[in-house]
Amino acid sequence: MSIFNTGLSPFKKSKVVPVFLTINNAYAPYAAAAIHSLTQHADPERYYRVIILHDGLNWVNRVRLRSLVTKNCALQFKKISRSLYLKAVIAYCAKRKGLGDFFSSAVYYYRFFIPRLFLQYEKAVYIDSDVILLDDIGKLFDLEMGENAVMAMPDPKVTVIKEFRDYVDKAVGVPHKEYVNDGVMVMDLKKMRKLHYLSTMVNMIKKFDADLVAPDQDYMNVILRGKIGELDASWNAEPVVDLPKNTKLVHFNLFNKPWYYKDVPCEKLFWDAARGTGFTGDLRRQQAGFNAEKQKAEQEKVAALIEKAARLAKAKKPLLSLDFSSDKKKSDKIN
Repeated sequence: MSIFNTGLSPFKKSKVVPVFLTINNAYAPYAAAAIHSLTQHADPERYYRVIILHDGLNWVNRVRLRSLVTKNCALQFKKISRSLYLKAVIAYCAKRKGLGDFFSSAVYYYRFFIPRLFLQYEKAVYIDSDVILLDDIGKLFDLEMGENAVMAMPDPKVTVIKEFRDYVDKAVGVPHKEYVNDGVMVMDLKKMRKLHYLSTMVNMIKKFDADLVAPDQDYMNVILRGKIGELDASWNAEPVVDLPKNTKLVHFNLFNKPWYYKDVPCEKLFWDAARGTGFTGDLRRQQAGFNAEKQKAEQEKVAALIEKAARLAKAKKPLLSLDFSSDKKKSDKIN
């Protein structure tokens, strides 16, 4: 067994809590802070397995991430190998490299490979790498899902930014109050397998080839509409100065990344979690090197994203639809 697939045994522990992240080398330092915060708040009587889906992490990053393993938290790496599904996603992403395309990497779609790749699990938690845990993630895993395939929180950026709100209503075709953020999810993998989620998403990609603002998230909201339960806001909180006392997870989503900017809300939470991960020096150098020119470029990207949302909101009909014939046969497991 590779040292990078730890063999910690869950014997005498309660049911394993599988937690997934999807990253590339650039996101390894942020993922380290997220994982460190997870281990700091983990229940010592439970067993956790953090599974990192990646596109080719280098040896150094794997060693440093591996150092975060604890007595009851194992770490596993899974490189997403080429398949017909992945090739379709990569081809789709390759066309979207413009200024307003924040989400043009295939890595964003890896979360939706989880049901097909990990048949041993019926349920799992997914978190983006830019989160910090303030409570035991096992409590999130334990939430009752009812008939829902996914539990997630309504996207706060959509709620407060008119251009995003109009885009979701008109271009995505989902009422903005129902539209959720896919950065923190509880996933019923068994239900997603029954829905043939991955093949449906890829068929939609091929059919519509749609230019979208947040493609991975937009597809999910369309495909799973009516099958998404609402997650409490405490599990996907925006970083604000006066953070609610019941906050369980902070998500540095889209703006005000503490590894870029100084004096942003909740930065102390991030730096406290990053300390001791082996990546702190990298993060401090990244912040120091994020000069005025890079800040301007980042702000232009954000402005372009909002402008793109406003432009696409003028669509006369939604850009996506489930009303098309698709092959829903079960295919072989992707290796």
